[in-house]
Amino acid sequence: MVVYELSDDEVDRLFRALADRTRRDIVRRTLLGEVTVSQLAGSYDMSFAAVQKHIAVLEGAGLITKHPHGRERRVRGNPETIRLAQNLLDQFEQVWRARMDRLDDLLSDDQLSNETP
Repeated sequence: MVVYELSDDEVDRLFRALADRTRRDIVRRTLLGEVTVSQLAGSYDMSFAAVQKHIAVLEGAGLITKHPHGRERRVRGNPETIRLAQNLLDQFEQVWRARMDRLDDLLSDDQLSNETP
């Protein structure tokens, strides 16, 4: 199995951040294009401070980056972190598929031995 490119703590932060629907929506919006924190805050029925907290969680997980542009703070998604998460999930899928293949082989062998007189 391939070694993960993320530490266990980073993986925990990443999936905790993605566990919330508002944060997943923020990631989606910021992967489509750079937006200001104010634009994001206007998109949700919550306080500006609550949106900033969501942004801080996403930034801590490496899913977005925030940078100043004049008086605004602009946010953009980080597709590299999404790729790392996808790689991790792909590795889990490979383990699962290998186990299913082994089970199929065992069942096939068992079926052949039952058919032989």
